[in-house]
Amino acid sequence: MPPESLTEPALDPADAGKGARRRERILEAALEVFSRRGYGDAGMEEIATESATSKGGLYFHFASKQALFGALLERTAGLLMSRLEAAAANESDPLRRADAAIERALDVFGSHRRLARLFLIDAHTRDFAPRLLAIRAHFAARLARDLDDAVSQRLIPPCDTRLAGQLWLGAVSEVVVQWLMTPGAPPLESYYPELRRLLWNGLGAPPARLGLPGATTPGHPAARHPTPAPPSLQTATRGTKHGTKHGAKRGARGRGRGRK
Repeated sequence: MPPESLTEPALDPADAGKGARRRERILEAALEVFSRRGYGDAGMEEIATESATSKGGLYFHFASKQALFGALLERTAGLLMSRLEAAAANESDPLRRADAAIERALDVFGSHRRLARLFLIDAHTRDFAPRLLAIRAHFAARLARDLDDAVSQRLIPPCDTRLAGQLWLGAVSEVVVQWLMTPGAPPLESYYPELRRLLWNGLGAPPARLGLPGATTPGHPAARHPTPAPPSLQTATRGTKHGTKHGAKRGARGRGRGRK
């Protein structure tokens, strides 16, 4: 089954003007070029060619590459939020709503790898920091509302839901970024069961209500494909094992000399 399109429905020519249609065409072309080239290497001339628009027409709608990329970020964030809202709308239980939002986010990013890289890696520059902070705050607030409902219904203990929403968003973002940067990583959705277990355990959610396992089993997707530790941590771990092993050997030799 092909991945779901993250484009907006085609505008009805009877209801939309030529300028609006051209703007949408430019945004579609910009998404393709930015995804293919990255923000730094993409050029406005290439975007104009991709959108079958003159450079003058392109600059009429977007004064600069920065303005075009910013508009694309906001458009993509809005479309992603609509997907999350649609997934959560079918759930009356606030725990299930938050669950559905996290699962849907992983599904969308997992199905649109280039878009995920654009949104979570390429966009993180000083130029777009204020816009990204506003977008992230919007997503975190969406999660916090579900957690507020869960607290009010005594499904989880009282907590700072605003901070919890930020922590959840940060955890999901980091998992996606690590997945993007890891060659040969397993499908992104394979991390979802263990991720949700850790997130809900941190808030004291009742495991039985959510069907949470008590611990990761050998057959669990996250157990088969754990998120790789940073190289520095792997090196430190190897060094600790190495040191422990040789320390034990030295201790054994010392005990042997003592017996002699």
